[in-house]
Amino acid sequence: MLVKDLICSSQKEDEVDEKDLEDPLPEKLKQCVSERLQSDLLISLIILVIVFAVHLSTAFSSLQPVVSDIIYYMAGGLGFIIHYIIPQLRKEMPWLCCSHPVLNSRERNFFEVTALPMIMWFEKMYVWMRFFERNVMYPVVFLCALTSSTPTIMCKFGKYVGPFLIIMCSLKLLRFAFSQTSKQYLIMTFTVFFFKYDYRDASETFLIDYFFISIVFVKFCDLLLKMKFILTYIAPWQITWGSAFHAFAQPFSVPHSAMLFLQAGVSAFFSTPLNPFLGSAIFITSYARPVKFWEKDYNTKRVDHSNTRLSSQLERNPGADDNNLNSIFYEHLTRSLQHSLCGDLMMGRWGNTEQGDCFIMASDYLNALVHVIEMGNGLVTFQLRGLEFRGTYCQQREVEAITEGVEDNEGFCCCEPGHLPHFLSLNAAFNQRGLAWEVVVTKYVLDGYSISDNNAASMVQSYETRKILISFYIKSIIYYTVRSPRLQDWLEGETILEALQATTEDNHVDVDPIFSYYIDEDYDSKLKGVSRNKFCSVYLKWIKNCYERRDKEQIIIKTSPVVSLCYCLSLLGRRALGTAAHNTISTSADLFLFGLHALFKGDFRITSPHDEWVFADMELLRRVVAPAIRMALKLHQDCFMYTDEYEDESFLYTAISNYESNLVISHEADPQWRNAVLSNTPSLLALRHVFDEGTDEYKVIMLNKKFLTFRVVKVNRECVRGLWAGQQQELIFLRNRNPERGSIQNAKQALRNMINSSCDQPIGYPIYVSPLTTSYSSTHNQLASIIGGEFILANVKSFFQNVWKRLRRRCGASCAGSSSGFQEEMAYSIGCSHVGAASALGTAGSIKEATVIGTPTNQQDIALQTLGNRGSLISTTSSLGKPSALAAFAGVLTEMNSKETFNQKVRIMDPSLVFMNINLGRRIDVQWPCEEWRLNGGSNAWQGWLPAKGMVGIVVHKWIPCHRETVKRSHVDKVILLVQIGDKHVPIADSGVMDLGAEV
Repeated sequence: MLVKDLICSSQKEDEVDEKDLEDPLPEKLKQCVSERLQSDLLISLIILVIVFAVHLSTAFSSLQPVVSDIIYYMAGGLGFIIHYIIPQLRKEMPWLCCSHPVLNSRERNFFEVTALPMIMWFEKMYVWMRFFERNVMYPVVFLCALTSSTPTIMCKFGKYVGPFLIIMCSLKLLRFAFSQTSKQYLIMTFTVFFFKYDYRDASETFLIDYFFISIVFVKFCDLLLKMKFILTYIAPWQITWGSAFHAFAQPFSVPHSAMLFLQAGVSAFFSTPLNPFLGSAIFITSYARPVKFWEKDYNTKRVDHSNTRLSSQLERNPGADDNNLNSIFYEHLTRSLQHSLCGDLMMGRWGNTEQGDCFIMASDYLNALVHVIEMGNGLVTFQLRGLEFRGTYCQQREVEAITEGVEDNEGFCCCEPGHLPHFLSLNAAFNQRGLAWEVVVTKYVLDGYSISDNNAASMVQSYETRKILISFYIKSIIYYTVRSPRLQDWLEGETILEALQATTEDNHVDVDPIFSYYIDEDYDSKLKGVSRNKFCSVYLKWIKNCYERRDKEQIIIKTSPVVSLCYCLSLLGRRALGTAAHNTISTSADLFLFGLHALFKGDFRITSPHDEWVFADMELLRRVVAPAIRMALKLHQDCFMYTDEYEDESFLYTAISNYESNLVISHEADPQWRNAVLSNTPSLLALRHVFDEGTDEYKVIMLNKKFLTFRVVKVNRECVRGLWAGQQQELIFLRNRNPERGSIQNAKQALRNMINSSCDQPIGYPIYVSPLTTSYSSTHNQLASIIGGEFILANVKSFFQNVWKRLRRRCGASCAGSSSGFQEEMAYSIGCSHVGAASALGTAGSIKEATVIGTPTNQQDIALQTLGNRGSLISTTSSLGKPSALAAFAGVLTEMNSKETFNQKVRIMDPSLVFMNINLGRRIDVQWPCEEWRLNGGSNAWQGWLPAKGMVGIVVHKWIPCHRETVKRSHVDKVILLVQIGDKHVPIADSGVMDLGAEV
């Protein structure tokens, strides 16, 4: 009988499973869009008032034309520094002459990065300069141009055409300030110089001049990119002929060079790709396509159990190839980029970036092309195309060209005299100028997974290793059986009790031929099978150890029903493994792995009549046997490191408990695997069956969360468009199906193979093509720490509330002539801290008496009650004896303590001292003062975000060891501070932070 994807018996458990499979991305995007809309609403109102006021004033009109020149020159000079000087200093090879960046990141010299990249001083400067340029400088330029040009345009073009021209030209000017910021200063400077000094009479005001110059300038930039692509591709010193036709076409293209450059001009005018014909040196113009994107969205789709039939999963095992299984890592890479790409671009970590730019990210095994589609104010839309892990020979040669360093090149023409310190040699500088790509950054840090795969065959070759695996399998079955909340129901079920009754005798033995002396530790050689007596001698101690963790009062003996249940389940589990392995688990290692993989993915085939009792409750298979085989694989993998430790039952129990809570063990085709990867689960493990291109092997895949480093390369976007258009023409129109065609052979100067491989299927063969994905600046915590988060309504409300509280508190504390403020604050303290007053008084009646205080009706009473003890908190014995005085004293102490703590500003210095999991609501955890803080105070709520060194926050609560109040009592021998960073609450030991003083 076939049992697959067992159905949960209770509707409640089904709801839990469905909840576990929820994707966190939609809610995250919904929050980002909501924050952006609120921010735009508030800022638009502020801008409306400011712009209207400035426009009505005479700030621009009375000082013309001097003020216009000053503003234009300031904007041009600032843009030159921001978009040329600083990016060149941060490039991997500044001006293609220096051998390393002048402004280095801290991570560039690290062998392995273990934390988020550190925010450098020049990044902060760059962000603030860009913020000033984009939000202050260019709006001033816009207002000045609009104010000075509007009367002339209205007078010349009339009241119908004039407003239309003003709107169109001003909209383009303002939009370019956010979408094409790196070109804005060049367009503006050229416009001013061209129409002020060369063609003054042709000027039609700055607005109209800018409108047409911006179009011509963009077309001219496209022409330059096409010319660079042509010269790089046909350069004689780096010709890479992929076929005989390439060698034939090369000399014939020389006489047509003039026509080729004219053709490039026409192609730039119509925004059409210029593609090499069959990959040769002959270029032809293709049809027009969008500059920023391609003509269709061919997204790839991962094959797993959620989109395939059950029969096909069991018979053909679709999606078992490496490419389909590895595509999830590119999907996770897309999510990581979605979280951080916009902020990194705004911090200048990828250099100058424009719409339509293409980048290649290369690491040890991940190679992807990132296509920037759209850029706006605080958002970037991109698409990622992941290449094969095990690339072709041509792809490997191009990856090597990207990753190899050039600083050791000492060539000077034909000799090697060396080079100046910190500079490239002449040959290296010349070669770098002959490439269609340029290294932007060598250590780009991104959140991802380290992937390790071990051959599973080597783990089960010998009988001894198989015996260890079976032993862990049985111990895991016992663990999941004993700890199950349904154990009592199982032991009371009639069908299950009938099956257990036959195994209660000590001399019971199961002589199924699947059991063997070589792999079963409880095999009885005398009885030729697995006996209950032998089973108890081996596993009874483990059963007792597990049951003591559940119920210390009940004593487990050999005849206990729970022992019988564990014994029967161990027989069932081994028989299911033998059935899946065609009853050869003790002879063939390959068939043993086949059966192990079948059970790992959930394919349980119960064929023996002795095991049909399990159908009384299918949860026995789903909640006990299925997770047991997966846990056994992990324990078997660890036993090579913890050989002696796992013999200690307490250590083994702790290890299983930790793995159960912190490790996801699942088949890669299970939707749970995808959900776990995209949810940033710290560790995952799977057993993969690879059957591709004649290979048939099993691998244990282990994923561990870590920071990955990529080498980011910027590619000439016209090179990408041209090569994609050429492949489309060759495969679709010319019907060239040759998999080794010359147009896809490696060409290091243009990265031809990697670019063609990343084209949409079926033209290229990427293993993953993401949908159009938008990254928002609000999700980048480092950027928010520099310029702040979104300007949302909740933040505005919180700001005014904090201002009012501080104003009220300081005015009340500093008032010397009247004590009304102090009286209000005292009453507030008494009302909020009656528990502390009660502990001081010791009676319930005191609480009532202390919390109800009358308000005096005349100034004399006020003076007597509030100013009499101005010099000290307790001035006389009589005042101390009064319950109201004691309550007031306790309230004042509470208020003073809260002031000292709540205003404290700290910086995280040691992230390892952060308590990640004390918000789970367990009895051993601390008691939280606020449920909302608890929900945001642990790694399970941070969704991949982690506290990093240098982050600054405000202390909102403190837990102290042995404190008399449970809500302030630490569960360890350390003082724990609750630090608020944005909307996150981080519990950290006080030794892991640096005090920055009071928050002002």
